Amino acid sequence: MAAAAGAAEAQFPAPAAGKPVDGAITLQLPGSPVMHQIEDFHAFVLIIITVVTLFVLALLLWVMVRYNKKANPVPRKFAHNTLVEIVWTVVPVLILVAIAIQSFPLLAKEELPPKAELTIKATGNKWYWSYEYPDYAVSFDANVLKKPDAEKAGKPYLLGVDEPIYVPVNTKVRVLITSNDVIHSWAMPSMGVKQDAIPGRVNQGWFLAEAPGVYYGQCSELCGIRHAFMPIELHAVSKQEFDAWIASKGGKIAAAPAAPAQPS
Repeated sequence: MAAAAGAAEAQFPAPAAGKPVDGAITLQLPGSPVMHQIEDFHAFVLIIITVVTLFVLALLLWVMVRYNKKANPVPRKFAHNTLVEIVWTVVPVLILVAIAIQSFPLLAKEELPPKAELTIKATGNKWYWSYEYPDYAVSFDANVLKKPDAEKAGKPYLLGVDEPIYVPVNTKVRVLITSNDVIHSWAMPSMGVKQDAIPGRVNQGWFLAEAPGVYYGQCSELCGIRHAFMPIELHAVSKQEFDAWIASKGGKIAAAPAAPAQPS
């Protein structure tokens, strides 16, 4: 199976675009519009966190220096300070409102997908993923590559699989996510998708790959002894390459609608 997969991938090559990078301290490069917004929101909240942390640190240092026993041997005695109580109530509320204004539209965009142009069903198993393309009658299992096979294929170990999934670029893809056994989680960081795979329930996520490339993800739910061996490999290719891949899997390509008859 791995040899057949390698031949198919050689026919449809694509550069690696979304994967972990040694020494990185921030998010993976975004590959979808939603992930761009998530990255912007992350930067926005990080600024707020940094300002609040520095303010609290400065306040603590000031209190330690100004009001220690040596500098202030006789402390003042008071029950409360109205101005301080108003400030420490109003300011956090305003911060939360600012975060909510940014986050609620983003959550709505993630949870309310647009009309899908392609549907993929991802089913978690112990410990691999099964995929179906219901519109094309294609289904297969994706297993992690052993280290020698990953090195031979030029893929990162524990991220490369024998049967990657393919999607056309600039196409709205809906992913239906479920599980056959325990709770897994289908996570594709560069696409901004992370949904739990729960037995007896179907969750959904969506993405639109903006550029051709290979994107990697993993199961992000502690699902058992081989949790670390459930990677996800996604190839974003042109529509022509996607159709050729579907044909190579024995799938059915929907015929283009017939042109309307011209009046005589």
